[in-house]
Amino acid sequence: MATQTADVVVLGSGPAGYVCAIRLAQLGKKVTIIDRDELGGVCLNRGCIPSKALIYAGSLVEKIKHADEIGIDVGSVKVNLPKLMKWKDSVVKKLTGGVGGLLKANGVTILAGDAKFTGPKALEVKSDKETTTVTFNQIVIATGSRPFSIPGVTIDNKDVLDSTGALHLQSVPKSMLCIGGGYIGLELGTFYAKVGTKVTVVEAGPVLLGTMDQDLVKVVAKSLDKRGVTVKTGTAVKSVKKDGANVKVVVESGGKSETITVDKVLVTIGRVPNSDGIGLEKTGVKLDSKGFILVNAARQTNVPHIYAIGDIAGQPLLAHKGSKEGMVAAEAIGGMKTTYDILAMPAVIFTDPEIATVGLSDAEAKAKGFQTQVGVFPFAANGRALSVTESDGFVKVVGDAKTGRLLGVHIVGVEASNLIAEATLAIEMGAQVEDLALTVHAHPTLPEALMEAAEATHGHAIHIFQRKSPKPNTPEARA
Repeated sequence: MATQTADVVVLGSGPAGYVCAIRLAQLGKKVTIIDRDELGGVCLNRGCIPSKALIYAGSLVEKIKHADEIGIDVGSVKVNLPKLMKWKDSVVKKLTGGVGGLLKANGVTILAGDAKFTGPKALEVKSDKETTTVTFNQIVIATGSRPFSIPGVTIDNKDVLDSTGALHLQSVPKSMLCIGGGYIGLELGTFYAKVGTKVTVVEAGPVLLGTMDQDLVKVVAKSLDKRGVTVKTGTAVKSVKKDGANVKVVVESGGKSETITVDKVLVTIGRVPNSDGIGLEKTGVKLDSKGFILVNAARQTNVPHIYAIGDIAGQPLLAHKGSKEGMVAAEAIGGMKTTYDILAMPAVIFTDPEIATVGLSDAEAKAKGFQTQVGVFPFAANGRALSVTESDGFVKVVGDAKTGRLLGVHIVGVEASNLIAEATLAIEMGAQVEDLALTVHAHPTLPEALMEAAEATHGHAIHIFQRKSPKPNTPEARA
């Protein structure tokens, strides 16, 4: 049995773990990072990156199919899925190889294998080659999460898929049923719809993307309908059974049952933390009722030398949230003054059109006691959006009517994932809505829609007609 020692161990190499390990090394710590799978975790290997590569390819296919509408005759479009998957894998390989290079360049020791606590300051790491005992002074747990499974439904990643299996198909299925109308189901379902699959989405709740502003979701739902995607909300899945080359899914809505026969089933109903199976009971670390590790503002658990970051530390389950927590935990361990104090945490859903939000929705702001002013500006009135044939959607700005402070920005439309960055910075810096309105935005660009939505909160938008009269000028200068 081999042995190793470290100042700090980072358990998990996803966007939370590898960022934390690099920052710890920058602060002079002797760091070992451990992962049972590939460097980069779910995000780089089986989540964010490969799915967005496929989503880009699907959008490209759709644009080519409709190129004749702007005078470009292309002819028929054929999707070579094995080649597309190979390209997607090459993107993943470049990024994971880059992470490995950065870890090594910063002097981080990389250890592969299944790790379990044998005590508060020791791990046993088993690989195919050997078992290694690793002792440490401090540890950061970043073991992430995994797809939630439905009791009685067997995922074989051949006919009944989880999100990982959906990223590795070698032929375009004729039909697919997505169980779950959350972001993963809609993102992957939209990709397959774009490359020719007849997609059905079944959601047990009353609406798609239940935590989102439904004004945004309505735009996405309309686009799904235009692409021939069937959406069944308020519908429960009763059974999933293979039937030869097909899969039969029995669903129930309003007391009536229906059997839907498809080539593939994709199960995407949420994720659960990977807090089991790693021997946490040997540490005394406390969990909440759902299995997430409880942490303080420094991402420290109730056991002072143990920290937790990323999905394992609770909602929201976002890669960038995990990376930020990784920085905070590393700097706390390094003795720096730091705290996880995030005013603006953006979230993005890569549907078509995209959804991106940051801050409070109008409903959330009102529930907190704010009197709100809301401005909406459609991409149909934005020159850049029209010129790239992406005019669906809008920008919604939520402000505090009393103080003028920017409370939230919510976007559905082209490049929403990129546009949200300006809004995130503005909220984090405590900006006024008027700060967005008074900032000169280059023309013709998509961010002009953010500026005009800010102006719309006061009735000042130029490129849409607003029925309400603008507020009278106040003594304060607009500068």
